[in-house]
Amino acid sequence: MPEIWAGADIGKTHHHCVVINAEGKRLLSRRVANDESELLALIGDVLEISRDVLWAVDLNHGGAALLIGLLVSHGQPVAYLTGLAVHRASAAYRGEGKTDAKDAFVIADQARVRRDLGLLRPGDEIAVDLRTLTTRRLDTVFDRTRQINRLRAQLLEIFPALERALELTNRGPVMLLTGFQTPAAIRRAGASRIETWLKNRKVRGAAALAKTAVEAARAQQTALPGEKLAAAMVVRLAKGVMALDEEIAELDALIEARFREHPHAEVIRSLPGMGTKLAAEFIAATGGDMDAFGSPDRLAGFAGLAPRPRDSGRISGNLRRPRRYHRGLLRTMYLSAMVSLQCCPVSKAFYDRKRSEGKGHKQALLALARRRLNVLWAMIRDGECFHVSPPVTGVA
Repeated sequence: MPEIWAGADIGKTHHHCVVINAEGKRLLSRRVANDESELLALIGDVLEISRDVLWAVDLNHGGAALLIGLLVSHGQPVAYLTGLAVHRASAAYRGEGKTDAKDAFVIADQARVRRDLGLLRPGDEIAVDLRTLTTRRLDTVFDRTRQINRLRAQLLEIFPALERALELTNRGPVMLLTGFQTPAAIRRAGASRIETWLKNRKVRGAAALAKTAVEAARAQQTALPGEKLAAAMVVRLAKGVMALDEEIAELDALIEARFREHPHAEVIRSLPGMGTKLAAEFIAATGGDMDAFGSPDRLAGFAGLAPRPRDSGRISGNLRRPRRYHRGLLRTMYLSAMVSLQCCPVSKAFYDRKRSEGKGHKQALLALARRRLNVLWAMIRDGECFHVSPPVTGVA
């Protein structure tokens, strides 16, 4: 049991810190700027009250990063309460008003009375880098999808036949739109010239793509109003998609290079269906340290793969997915389970068994993801790569 508890309500530019003792009496209440010098002064003042202190925060990233980094560098334990937990706990305290000081007091008091709070662990440098890279890659992929949707909408207004014929998730059709956007321009160029233009830019299937574009152009002889400006917008959007493709390729190379440096890289990568990007996302979500979870069951709960009972009265056996879980980790395990059906006979056999028991496709995949998470836990614990155990035969 600590002697005092320090709760910090995190903000972008300022934090509010409240320190209480075992009786819940306020020993310090201060608003501090999110600045290193002021935060160091706050830490020093709290340690002067008592060096046996437990810090608690309601945010574990973003604006809290500097405070948490300073506390970790000073060897201070830091507990984490979610913002939702603080909001719900506030209703049990007197008064309906909401202030930063009250929130900081609630955080400190919850850390004082609760024994189920986990302590923040400093992630290793590789895990932090992978978290940054994978987050940026996911944002870029989303940006690319939005850009392609805008490109389709713009092309549909002037050339619906071509929009319908092209698969804009591929590089070749997007490259075509940087040079040819209108039916008249494609008819003037002809299939042969367009094919040569595409081959000079190293587009695969240039002949088939040029033929598709010309057929679409022959199907539309009318030039629609605003075609010239819309064509310029199509070029701009297509170049934006290609720029995002280049950034995604660069991020993929950075992720793979950084992932290879992690001590568990080969172990995680050996699990069938766990490619480099999914393995990097697994490390980014978990920090690569299984000791932080204590057991595979807690890791499964963190990933949303361990159902929670919702029983009441005569209702029993009512299992639901938890409301709070790491969406990114669930996505990683779900996608790896889906891929493993194509390359791992053991996973396919487990999936087929679950389907024969009456489970749907999604239920069977979630069960397989949970099973694979247990296997991955054991692999990291023992430091061994995945291998299919040979069947045990009895001695004749």
